[in-house]
Amino acid sequence: MPAPPRAVSGGKQVVDYEEFYRREFGRMVTLACAVSGSWLTAEDVAQDALLQARQNWDRVGRYDQPGAWLRRVTIQLASKRLRRARVEAAALLRLGSTPTPLPPGPEEVETVLAAIRQLPRQQRAAVVLAYLEDRSVREVAEIMGCAEGTAKAHLFKARASLARILGEGDQR
Repeated sequence: MPAPPRAVSGGKQVVDYEEFYRREFGRMVTLACAVSGSWLTAEDVAQDALLQARQNWDRVGRYDQPGAWLRRVTIQLASKRLRRARVEAAALLRLGSTPTPLPPGPEEVETVLAAIRQLPRQQRAAVVLAYLEDRSVREVAEIMGCAEGTAKAHLFKARASLARILGEGDQR
């Protein structure tokens, strides 16, 4: 049984960091994988995001939704890793070398993740938050730092693209 949140001055509740870590780590790995497109770096990204949360826990732990802050940091870190990987891949191609392929996961999961990886970064993040984490459009918008209408647009475009991508795979 997890410990109840501890009270702090000003009436705010702070969740115990260890409880927060246990609850959020797996979710952040999934989010980081969907955004960065790499299972190999997702765990590192999740660890880095949770480390930032730990280093700032006196402040983050007092937020109404510390998980939203963590998701925003995770998306930013995963996006940064993705940009870095693209630059490295381009450099390897210029040098005539090819990057090592990622090990495949279970076929169905890999098919869906491959389709999600084809989406633009904001659509990938919105899909993971809404469908893998079962968050409302309002929560998606808050976490991504955009208007609800923008979050809805990301989700609408992502669903249309995923239907097209996954539909094409079924016809082969």
